[in-house]
Amino acid sequence: MTKWFLLGLWLLTSQASAFQTLYIVRHAEKVDDSKDPGLSLQGKKRALDLAMHLRDAGVTSIFVTEYQRTQKTAEPLAEFLGLKPSVAAKDIPKFAAQLLADKSSDAALVVGHSNTVPDLVKALGVPVKWQVADTEFDRLVIVTLAKPVPVVSMLRY
Repeated sequence: MTKWFLLGLWLLTSQASAFQTLYIVRHAEKVDDSKDPGLSLQGKKRALDLAMHLRDAGVTSIFVTEYQRTQKTAEPLAEFLGLKPSVAAKDIPKFAAQLLADKSSDAALVVGHSNTVPDLVKALGVPVKWQVADTEFDRLVIVTLAKPVPVVSMLRY
């Protein structure tokens, strides 16, 4: 009986400490191809759509890059939830390690770029076999950090 109790206790604690959901997106459509563009009208609409899709998802942390297109993509959700986005580390393996170690949030939004989203998902332990096209702004990658292997879902919004 003690053996079964300890096994059950281990399962409960390992699941509780290993669960976190990451919603990972590329920034919305940008207004031009300058170094740090804002969002186009379509991009602003997509940012609002993202906020509407994730408003009840339990997001308690938001990570963006230093570029305004990622910050503006996250802005509607951040305002709705009363959160202040954090600028993620540029070093993707380091940032992934921080996300894997941080159990303070049940769910987080990460807004990246076409060249960083697949790299981040891969650094989280998921084999990546896809790329984000330059014209693709609507992919929502959901990574559930579960042991022994993260679970991934890909949606469009």
